[in-house]
Amino acid sequence: MGIMERKATSPNLESDLPGGLFVNTYTHSLDEKRRLIIPAVWRELVGVPRRVFVLPGIEVRCLWVYPARELTRRLDKLRKLSVADPDGRRLARALASRSDLVSWDSQGRMRIKDDLLDYAGLQNVVVMVGAFDRFELWNPDEWKKESEQVSEQALEDAIRSIGF
Repeated sequence: MGIMERKATSPNLESDLPGGLFVNTYTHSLDEKRRLIIPAVWRELVGVPRRVFVLPGIEVRCLWVYPARELTRRLDKLRKLSVADPDGRRLARALASRSDLVSWDSQGRMRIKDDLLDYAGLQNVVVMVGAFDRFELWNPDEWKKESEQVSEQALEDAIRSIGF
């Protein structure tokens, strides 16, 4: 497998998110400095500011990557809670301390902190999976197991349930 193998192609459709949707699956390798190349089409979708917020996935061993502006919108509720509520403050500290705010260099490479890479088991090859409002970074073996959890029938049922 090469450093950048594009597994699927399809256009990014307009959405409520500025810039469109993160779709497709890509496979990239971490370089010797543990930097990851982000596909150009996804860098364009991130827009301005050219930063992403990386946090551990919930109930899965992967990393969730959100454009900074999208996560800022989502964190508004937490900000309101955290000032007056001790549990909200704990939650804010826990989330912020386990996350990373990352930008990329002129070649599209970003360096995520080691503890996040280790959390997701990202050693060499990384599977990058579009998830509409975010993208996810997976260990290839874990992604294979996760993707096998959804049967073709379940996928068809889900597609029908949203009106296709």
